[in-house]
Amino acid sequence: MTQLLTLDGTPASRFAFGTMQFGGKADETASRAMFDACRGAGITHFDTAYVYTDGASETLLGKMIGAERERLLIATKAGYVDGNSAANMAAQFETSRQRLGLDVVDVLYLHHYDPAGDLRDTIEGLARLKQTGKIRYIGLSNMAAWQVMKAVFIAGQLGVRIDLLQPMYSLVKRQAEVEILPMCADQGIVAATYSPLGGGILTGKYARGEGGRLVDDKRYAKRYGQGWMGETAAALAGLAAELGTDPATLAVAWVAAHPTGPVPIVSARSAEQLAPSLAALDYDMTPELYARIAALSPTPPPATDRTEEAA
Repeated sequence: MTQLLTLDGTPASRFAFGTMQFGGKADETASRAMFDACRGAGITHFDTAYVYTDGASETLLGKMIGAERERLLIATKAGYVDGNSAANMAAQFETSRQRLGLDVVDVLYLHHYDPAGDLRDTIEGLARLKQTGKIRYIGLSNMAAWQVMKAVFIAGQLGVRIDLLQPMYSLVKRQAEVEILPMCADQGIVAATYSPLGGGILTGKYARGEGGRLVDDKRYAKRYGQGWMGETAAALAGLAAELGTDPATLAVAWVAAHPTGPVPIVSARSAEQLAPSLAALDYDMTPELYARIAALSPTPPPATDRTEEAA
């Protein structure tokens, strides 16, 4: 498994924080409060992207890094817009680097797979950035297992490796269990998994009539719009009440407890909203509780679909 280290050689934190809301739903004051809360909880791994809030996310994060730079792991992503060519990735990365105010960015992800693109050209571009010392780790995001393995093969030919993969994973989005998480474990790739709260549905706030992305964004409404997902969220809230904790804490701790050891990327719009996710860092997720939570949602069938042979 790739060992993610900060510039001073310290292992990166067990959780990461995603800054998608910086400069959007979270203004500079709220963003700073969340950054400080993360640092107080021991988080050193911060994730952003070229496209987040039209660059404000990277700019605000860059302002916060300051004298702590050596103790932090900073990740960004490129290629979500205008294609995955090496030239476009390099141009977007250079903009990101300037926004962040960094000579070296620890992680650069290919933000998504472009079926019309040339993956070899993309990986060659990422390899050049690593070999010239502009990035330290190469990542991929939102890709199927076969696409990742194609990239792994190309990277090997170029003398580099794929270090991280960023898939979606939560109690209501468990497809990653089928091939993505086992593949990462087999290939020594860090799985930095996003949306552990299922777009907020697992916090129980939508059942309480509160707003959020599932209401405001059609993509999220479609992603988490299946009826059973609301039922799972309600059951998780009931279990949290029984245990005297917050459903968000259970949701994040459950993701972190997967046997392959994924790194959950937590996020929020305020420090208050973030607190239950940070509490998952120290939550005692026993095997019995893990199994009880897992039973609240359908377990996806194995990749062969031979369910009768599943362990």
